[in-house]
Amino acid sequence: MYMGGLIVKKRNGDALTKEEIEFMINGYVKGEIPDYQMAAMMMAIYFMGMNDEETVCLTTAMAHSGDMLDLSAINGIKVDKHSTGGVGDKTSLVLGPMVASLGVPIAKMSGRGLGHTGGTIDKLESIKGFHTSLTTEQFIENVNRVKLAIMGQTADIAPADKKLYALRDVTATVDNMSLIASSIMSKKLAAGADAIVLDVKTGSGAFMKKEKDSRLLAKEMVKIGNSAGRKTVAVISDMDQPLGYAVGNAIEVREAIETLNGRGPADLEELCVTLGTQMLLCAGKAATEAEAEEMLKETIQNGAALKKFAEFVSAQGGDTDCIYHPEKLPQASIVKEVAALETGYIQKIFCEEIGVASLLLGGGRRKKEDEIDLSVGIMLRKKVGNFVNQGDSIATIYGNDPEKIKDAYNRIEDAYFYSQTAVKKKKFIKGIIKE
Repeated sequence: MYMGGLIVKKRNGDALTKEEIEFMINGYVKGEIPDYQMAAMMMAIYFMGMNDEETVCLTTAMAHSGDMLDLSAINGIKVDKHSTGGVGDKTSLVLGPMVASLGVPIAKMSGRGLGHTGGTIDKLESIKGFHTSLTTEQFIENVNRVKLAIMGQTADIAPADKKLYALRDVTATVDNMSLIASSIMSKKLAAGADAIVLDVKTGSGAFMKKEKDSRLLAKEMVKIGNSAGRKTVAVISDMDQPLGYAVGNAIEVREAIETLNGRGPADLEELCVTLGTQMLLCAGKAATEAEAEEMLKETIQNGAALKKFAEFVSAQGGDTDCIYHPEKLPQASIVKEVAALETGYIQKIFCEEIGVASLLLGGGRRKKEDEIDLSVGIMLRKKVGNFVNQGDSIATIYGNDPEKIKDAYNRIEDAYFYSQTAVKKKKFIKGIIKE
């Protein structure tokens, strides 16, 4: 078996065997297969595709290229949640405490933000003292005791994915369904959960801009998860405008706390209840969707979810005073309103531009090494369908640098489109895929 022959085989449209895929992945991680050969293989896959069996084999090989987290010491059915990324996506901060307060163990590995999408860890680090540098033993102990723990992805989890993604990024081979699905699911399989609920975004602020592509990706990932023996469900949700109103780090934590207090945006609460319902069903905590929804809403009404969030924050070194007094979270020094250019209805918000505006303020990273300003961000005042008069505030910018604020202002202004006629509200949850 040699790599040159495998490249020719895939270039000609033939399927690779499980053994050939394992040879290729293992050889690449060990440095025995050079970048130029793997780049050729990625391009061959990009054009010729992979069948279902190949995709499952590729994902499994990538998952097993490093450590496979053993969560058997955690009591109960462990459920993980993953989002494909978006703007203002603070879902985990609300959903995790809701589900954990009902006794379902959530052992979650999360990443940092890169580009216009924010990372859960960055948001949580807005809370003074909070850290995600847990040992595996601490991680497991926290989940058993608190039912919720979040830690950063270690270097030993799916190292093949890190190497492959870096290569795909510079060889224009990111955009292939099998490669995208295997990249996401290899990390999820290695993270050790018994069940996986996926939030697949679709729209202008998502990786997948078209709903049909989001559905294809969702089906691919569900198929992979179920084939690997993990109960897997995907929810397709709208990302044609930011989720909720807050985009940033500390301000998203504040909005999450508002939601746990029962005063959050309707779309964020709907998403958390929808995802949480599937998590409870996967964990066997509810028999029907209606029962699960009622249980989840009750966690907000009776304060159990907020209490669980504080317990989780405390267990990871965070100052719980920030939870009950969110004004103690980092705050920017300059506040500037963005005025509506026209009178009319908000027809569309180019969602990605709002994410880029937050990035320009310092709320995101262009490179992995970049420092984040946790205090900056954007609070939308008007969303799609809302009526505005010219000069009304459509968004509030929180920043620390006048030049950066000016750049962000222009981005936000250009992201809003207006209509003289009322705009029909789109369905927020596009579908649920279980097989």
